[in-house]
Amino acid sequence: MYAVIMAGGRGSRFWPRSREKKPKHLLDIVSDKTIIQETVDRIRPLIPPDKILIVTGQSHGSELIRQLPEIPRENIIIEPVGRNTAPCIGLAALHIKKKATDAVMLVLPSDHLIADEKRFREILGAAATMARRGDYLVTIGIRPTGPETGYGYIEQGREQAAIEGEKVYDVRSVREKPDLTQARALLAQGGFSWNSGMFIWKVSTILNALEQWLPDLYDGLLQIEAVLGSSREAAEVEQFYRHARSISIDYGVMEKAQNTLVIPGDFGWSDVGSWDALWEVSPRDEKGNVVRGQVINIDSRNCLVHSPGKPVALVGVEDLIVVETDDALMICKRGSSQDVKKVVDWLEKANKKEYL
Repeated sequence: MYAVIMAGGRGSRFWPRSREKKPKHLLDIVSDKTIIQETVDRIRPLIPPDKILIVTGQSHGSELIRQLPEIPRENIIIEPVGRNTAPCIGLAALHIKKKATDAVMLVLPSDHLIADEKRFREILGAAATMARRGDYLVTIGIRPTGPETGYGYIEQGREQAAIEGEKVYDVRSVREKPDLTQARALLAQGGFSWNSGMFIWKVSTILNALEQWLPDLYDGLLQIEAVLGSSREAAEVEQFYRHARSISIDYGVMEKAQNTLVIPGDFGWSDVGSWDALWEVSPRDEKGNVVRGQVINIDSRNCLVHSPGKPVALVGVEDLIVVETDDALMICKRGSSQDVKKVVDWLEKANKKEYL
């Protein structure tokens, strides 16, 4: 069994801490470890470092090598440009196929938080067992806690099996991110999970699915496979990514395939997609504040402060997010941190590259 960790990203949602060269998964915003270090540590009881592959962009490769010395250098796969998840997964599948003809392949995002890691590994283990049994594309669905519009949704059908106590269901449909009205309707209907972006399948199963549903992409992968490990590999990968269309594995394969299964996951999952989400999942003090750094709090409540460098004084304020770095300060109302991306857009338009 191998794991593929997808480690892309622009670094916009956690500005000013995240930057183009240091997106969220390379930051220590939750603990003393970076998020990707926690991701690797979480799966190491299941998969040793020599069977963990990381797919990332050119500007992040050296930092990943520094942060993850236990991962063999050849297991860090560099994409010339980002083309969404389908090309990323296809390229990783070729590398695994070369090492082990038909291994089970876990595909995981690099930047999620898991509260119950033991439970997480139990569900991954059950999913891997199911994947070994046949040509199944298995995904993990997250039990919804509310009508979230930031995630896709998976509709589960009939129960297919019970593996090690975990129920496995057919996937009836995969839905794009809904608006609020649609999200409420899906929850009222029942039988829907959030799409976690985690997948488990045999290498042959995903390559066959790419051949069926994304034949143009598959043809390009065949060209890479023919020269994998040779001096021509880098040029062929560059050529492939220059022409490959940007498409997600969800839209390109999972929405169309008939051999998809879902296992509901209940292990305290969060994609920590914003400073607001970090406040939601972090321990709070008696006044509802989440603090990292030295904070002088005078009658202030429900704030998040991330300032490892300078002291921050809060005086009579509520529901603020305050994030300080050496070269920038960001303050916003809690509940508005999704709009931090607009700051990054403004900086790009103003050509303020030193802050990106």
